[in-house]
Amino acid sequence: MSPETVVEIGREALWTLMTVSAPMLAAGLIVGLLISIFQAATQINEMTMTFVPKIIAVLVTTLVLLPWILSNLTAFTRMIFDRIAGLGAA
Repeated sequence: MSPETVVEIGREALWTLMTVSAPMLAAGLIVGLLISIFQAATQINEMTMTFVPKIIAVLVTTLVLLPWILSNLTAFTRMIFDRIAGLGAA
């Protein structure tokens, strides 16, 4: 396996990781920002007020996007297996 192939597989793995995790991170960021604005406006400083809604938002986002996440991870895994199979034929 050439170094270029290893770098390409690593790049593809990082890209898959970013595209799969981005929706959950964005949901947590948006909910955290909204709660922070609410806390600043009302001067309520309660840590659990930010923690629990973020967890719920990330969980809901994960459940909604689970079929898409699984299809992306399955496509990446198939690509890796195809490359492994191609190594034996070469």
